[in-house]
Amino acid sequence: MTELRSILDEAVRQELISPEAGGRLLPFLIERGVAVTEAQPAIAAEGQAWSDTETPRFVRGFHDVLITIGVVVALGGLWGLAALYAVLPAIIVLSEILVRRQRLALPAVSLTIALFCWTFLLMSFFFKPGTAFFNDIGADMTQFAAGFPIILGLYYARYRVPLALALCIMSALALVLTLLLRLVQWASGDPAFFGNHPIVLAIVALICALGLFATALYFDIGDRLRRTTRSDVAFWLHLGAAPALLFSVRLLISFDGNLLDVAQTVSIKTPVVVISVAVLMLVGLVIDRRAFVTSGLLSLGFAIYGIFRQGSATVDTYIFTTLIVVGAIVLIIGTGWMPLRRIVLRALPAAISQRLPPAVLAATP
Repeated sequence: MTELRSILDEAVRQELISPEAGGRLLPFLIERGVAVTEAQPAIAAEGQAWSDTETPRFVRGFHDVLITIGVVVALGGLWGLAALYAVLPAIIVLSEILVRRQRLALPAVSLTIALFCWTFLLMSFFFKPGTAFFNDIGADMTQFAAGFPIILGLYYARYRVPLALALCIMSALALVLTLLLRLVQWASGDPAFFGNHPIVLAIVALICALGLFATALYFDIGDRLRRTTRSDVAFWLHLGAAPALLFSVRLLISFDGNLLDVAQTVSIKTPVVVISVAVLMLVGLVIDRRAFVTSGLLSLGFAIYGIFRQGSATVDTYIFTTLIVVGAIVLIIGTGWMPLRRIVLRALPAAISQRLPPAVLAATP
């Protein structure tokens, strides 16, 4: 009875069931003779649960795919024929049916993305931040960013979609970024401060990117074995944290003030970008997030492309060589993920490695 109570208490702590349901389940299970067998070793149990650490929970079957195709096509047609305000009721009605009642995961993701796009168009209609973003951070930029966390936060409160919470957090950090930029610009007294001092812009952007990564780690550490929706939220946050960090690093190494010429920046500072991507891949390996590594592959390919472009290779040669190098890196990391993780975790202090996901191979049936 004590073991059964502890299991139900753990389920309550992980938000799998409510405390009231846990209290009612205990006598129900005892009356029917449910017993807890002797627990297996922790490593074996974790290995059994670790057959695939990042199985996309939003892809459950072709039924979800079929429904999602219908959602995308229907909303696309409605978007082309009706006004912007007619799309929101359609998103809400579909969310009530497909998300709140039927709990379909992939349609929930598509509807959340549709709501994000709708919010972007709505904010763009009312607030036009202008084209010279890096030269003058005005009030329109802050007002434009303020709508996203409000709308996405309300959507998450109603439908509990992990992507909605992740987008709400990312948009809230974007709002904080605009507020920090306006504060620095106001303190300097120069409306074109960031156009003249791009390094300050890069530092502020890097701080917000690190804040996003720290938030993703917070959700990850709270669900070490990735059994709750906290892991799903962390998945989307990591997917956005890696490119945010890489973009901040590219700004940080750009001292010529030409921030919009990303290709030139990467071409000149390619070694730094390659090292940054390598560090992010190592971090993704440590925290066991393939999504974190995958989101940095595009920037890695762009950096390697710049290396061959600076050499004597022809256009076709360095394009295909870039594809080969990036593909080889993906295959090496993908096939040797768990062995590489075990090597890396052994080098970490026990206090850190024990808070990270385990690095054990799944037991074969």
